[in-house]
Amino acid sequence: MKNMTTIPKDFSTAVKDIKLAILQARAKAARLANAEALKLNFYVGGYISKKTRNAKWGSGAIDALSNQLQAELPGLRGFSAANMKYMRIFFDEWAKWFEIRHLPSDGNCQTASDENALVPIRHLASDELTEEQVAAFLSVGFTHHREILNKCATYDERWYYILSCAKASWTVEQLQQHLRADDYHHIGALPNNFGKTLSPMALATKAVRSFRDEYLLELVNLDNVDAVHDQDIDERVLSKELVSNIEKTIAALGGSDFCFMGREKRLLVEGEELYVDLLFYHRSLQAMIAIELKMGKFRASYLGQLSQYLSVLDAVERKPNENPSIGLLLCEKMNKPIVQLTVQGYSQPIGIATYQALRNIPQPYQTLAPVIDGVRKVMVEYKRETVKGSGK
Repeated sequence: MKNMTTIPKDFSTAVKDIKLAILQARAKAARLANAEALKLNFYVGGYISKKTRNAKWGSGAIDALSNQLQAELPGLRGFSAANMKYMRIFFDEWAKWFEIRHLPSDGNCQTASDENALVPIRHLASDELTEEQVAAFLSVGFTHHREILNKCATYDERWYYILSCAKASWTVEQLQQHLRADDYHHIGALPNNFGKTLSPMALATKAVRSFRDEYLLELVNLDNVDAVHDQDIDERVLSKELVSNIEKTIAALGGSDFCFMGREKRLLVEGEELYVDLLFYHRSLQAMIAIELKMGKFRASYLGQLSQYLSVLDAVERKPNENPSIGLLLCEKMNKPIVQLTVQGYSQPIGIATYQALRNIPQPYQTLAPVIDGVRKVMVEYKRETVKGSGK
């Protein structure tokens, strides 16, 4: 007699519930593992910092320590001499904000307990770190922290990228792209009229924070467009370049909130055809984003064209639960004060930004990019040492 397998009615629900529990447990385990690894790196950095500050160790001690650890713990990863020197920098840079309560003293190698390995302390004389900041700090990988310390000299800028990494789960490559784009100085700085065209004010504020005043479109080589003389064709080639690698384009625009809806989106109104260069949907704003691409300098006439597109989108494409469509004009150059005044004359929400593509960076500087990046790191280190020397 065959065994008959009876599948209960709630079987699919059970699978879904258990699957969710497994994924949540895995995510929690990964977060805990990262936090413990980060605490370890902070602890080792503090240990080395203490020894080197007291002149107990010479210049070759860290290399010798790394070699000995590799010999005694075969397969050990992440403890090269270079990485351990970064651990020291990591500790020194964050010692004002976090502490190890049981940092080894001379002759006493007592390790910190799990609970006290990394403890937030006061900063700026009165404020304490928020739970969000502590959680974000511990959720970001050590390699991410290295990149942030290399590129950011101020704590405000560092916290911006740490919180962004934690919120959006950026990979190291994505973080590097956002650092190159200099998000911290460009997000929320674009000329716009959101304050008078979007309601409530919370939506307008969120919209301002969702866009930059300059975009780094590294994947686009405009030298390929120079042979074409018709501007409309140029802009179609540009939009095609962006769509050919839509994942990188979305990352350049700001991340996963942008959902691609179409290139040269056709709008039909009483027999007349209109085409939007690029159309996206923004999940957080719950609004369609119409992007117009323009070669060269900003012209006021571009806003009239974009305003027309937005009116049509709201009339024929917008869903009842969606917010008004938002326009983003991208051009190569603009005079921000003039543009800010000009955009106020429109009743649809519009922002204007510039973009940097491959040809905008002169060839000698493209070749020297690694050297320039190295100089930037040296300047950041110089600023650190200056601050330390002043006792601030």
